Amino acid sequence: MKFVTAMCAGLLFGAGLLLSGMTDPANVLGFLDIFGAWRPQLALVMAAAVFVTAPAFLYVRRSGQNARGEPVELPDRRRIDGPLIVGASLFGIGWGLSGICPGPGIVLLSTRSGIVFVFMGAVIAGMALLPLVRRATERG
Repeated sequence: MKFVTAMCAGLLFGAGLLLSGMTDPANVLGFLDIFGAWRPQLALVMAAAVFVTAPAFLYVRRSGQNARGEPVELPDRRRIDGPLIVGASLFGIGWGLSGICPGPGIVLLSTRSGIVFVFMGAVIAGMALLPLVRRATERG
């Protein structure tokens, strides 16, 4: 059942990315170009996402469980540490340079574009390096 739920959520997410135009890096880069030819589509997509997901997050935060009654542990939203800052910075730099983030990147793999494969390779490399970096920083 978890697989079916995840598959449906992924298909819905991918369809939303395609429908909203967020798989087009020009739209993302246009959103970041606030002093040039600014494109507000991404702001509207983000607002719609917050509107749709806010009730679910409120439920989980208050009850400590998901809709199936399984316990959920959310991170402390007030804790800002080094890994969060580094991760957010790397995400933002990659997003700003390419106009692609991981969700649209997965959808864009179907285009067989070289830049998408480079981007997703960097995402996978970062995910593979994370445990090594965590171990190294824990040792001090």
